[in-house]
This record gives sequence, C-alpha cells and structure tokens, in this order.
Amino acid sequence: MKVVILQQALEELNDAVNYYEEKQPALGLKLKEEIETHVNWIIQNPDVPGKRADCYRRVNLKIFPYYIAYTFENKTIWILSISHSYRKPQYWIERSRNIPVEIAFKRFIIYIV
Repeated sequence: MKVVILQQALEELNDAVNYYEEKQPALGLKLKEEIETHVNWIIQNPDVPGKRADCYRRVNLKIFPYYIAYTFENKTIWILSISHSYRKPQYWIERSRNIPVEIAFKRFIIYIV
C-alpha cells in the first residue's frame, strides 16, 4: 500500500504539533503518535469510512480535535488534510479537485508502507 501525503497536509501536521508542544512538552508528540495510529488504521481499512459528498473520506482523531481527510484510489491513499475539526471546515477541499494527477507527484511527499 502506498500513502501519499500532500505537502499542505504535512505542514498542517507540523503546525499542530508545534502548537501543542508550546502548550505542554510532549503533547505535540502525543498528537503525532495519534495521527500515526490513525494512518495505520486507514492503511488497514481504507474503504471503511464512507465517501462524503465531495468524494473524500474522513477519520476523526480520538484525543485531539482533528481529522484526517483522504481519498483512496488504486491501492494508493492520498492524505489531503490534517484539519482541526472546528476551524474553517473543509477549507482544503479544493486540493482534491485542482491538482492534475500527472502534476500531483511533484507536489506530494510519498511514503511507501
């Protein structure tokens, strides 16, 4: 299974981790660990969350008020966003619509799992 993370999603994760680290030491690490746990769950169960109206899937974190938005196509999981659940809902949605596939690989960081 291949996991592709948009650069913007990685930046969102880093921003959130830094925010929580400033609030309390090791809290940002706890967020990062929770994200990793949920990404591993997504890898095992990519089609379990139903598609939403904009054709993406969403997994809510259990401890932190964030969710992982992703799509799943041809054995590839595309992580579109690591979003705060209560701020600017779906501000990132255009990411999944406006990046042509042939150009997308230049804008993504690819992790092979």
